[in-house]
Amino acid sequence: MSADEKGEISRRKLIGRVASDKMDKTVVVEVVRFKRDSVYQKYVRVRKRYKAHDEKNEYKVGDRVEIVEHRPLSRHKRWAVARLIERPASELS
Repeated sequence: MSADEKGEISRRKLIGRVASDKMDKTVVVEVVRFKRDSVYQKYVRVRKRYKAHDEKNEYKVGDRVEIVEHRPLSRHKRWAVARLIERPASELS
């Protein structure tokens, strides 16, 4: 049985860092990839920022999260946060 027969949808998954959490129920996740330059044949760091849905406002700046494709939720939001991978150690005050 394939994924389509079960009714499951295969969705793209990306891992990135939360760059901004200032919006309500939305976080901006920055995904960094390494792409080979076509002329110089060197690997160049490429970053892209995605707006992702965060229903409970639980993710903060610096968290590493996994985002998955989602149906359009607003004009720019097509991703949702699936899970927290790593939370940076907080400073002691």
